[in-house]
Amino acid sequence: MTTTPTSPVKRAGTDAPQSARALARARRRRSAVRFWAAYRSHRAGLFGLGVLAAIALTALAAPLLVGSDVQSVTNAPGTALESPSGEFPLGTDQFGRSLLGLLVWGARISLVVGLLAAALSVAIGTLVGIVAGHYGGWFATVLMRVTDWFLVMPALVLAIVLATVMSRSMWTVIVAIGVTSWPTTARLVRAQTIAVESRPYIERAKALGGGHGHIMNRHVLPNVMPLVLAQTTLGISSAILTEATLAFLGLGDPTVVSWGGMLQDAREAGAVSSGHWWYLAPPGIAIALVALAFTLCGRAVESALNPKLGVAR
Repeated sequence: MTTTPTSPVKRAGTDAPQSARALARARRRRSAVRFWAAYRSHRAGLFGLGVLAAIALTALAAPLLVGSDVQSVTNAPGTALESPSGEFPLGTDQFGRSLLGLLVWGARISLVVGLLAAALSVAIGTLVGIVAGHYGGWFATVLMRVTDWFLVMPALVLAIVLATVMSRSMWTVIVAIGVTSWPTTARLVRAQTIAVESRPYIERAKALGGGHGHIMNRHVLPNVMPLVLAQTTLGISSAILTEATLAFLGLGDPTVVSWGGMLQDAREAGAVSSGHWWYLAPPGIAIALVALAFTLCGRAVESALNPKLGVAR
């Protein structure tokens, strides 16, 4: 009876990919554990993460906590511009709606716009930065000159122009913020790409026949992702502030409630001159608190991914 010598080889061939996947999973698990250990050593970062978690959970539970009818003008439960009381802890707006309910509901729009606008901005900046750093030459020069033009132009002014010429909606605000705030990310990613491609293993990958797509996707992108992640967390706070500014100027979506829109309604109602502080303070404090929380998280992420930065704890 003859034995087939191919069975051990087949078993070895099937075990090798499994062991490679297991090693990759274990390596990612160890990296995640090291990252969390470094992150939680930053008390400010933990505070920011706790604030964001509380606000995000409140925003997700808004339909259960305050209901969707809180935005209704015709069914407002109170009278116009009531001061804080037991029934309305933060008072009412010019239509008699509860400001606490509007504040909770507005968190959904402000957070969604901030997250999506920052993601769009970082995606554009990462693509431009990697392509410019990898190819170089006249093509990179053209990309960098376009980046410099966007960099020297005030991003808020460009966002106002885009929000003015396009239809007024939440997606217009997201696009206006995203396509005007990517140059800083592009320059940072380009510098990191140039540094990564100067390493010996990139030369070996090219010598073994690795194409442009392989080099950028498999070697450059994983090495610039820590920078991209830190830039995203830092960019969300700027996006939320820009969204609030556009809504305050009357360029946001009038059909939804956001914190910036609440400030714009307070201005139109004359809350500044009449001394109705409860109309202005809650959305302003909420915007400042979320922006501060994202900034603290971004600094902690930056320090955890690159301890050489020495960010204070």
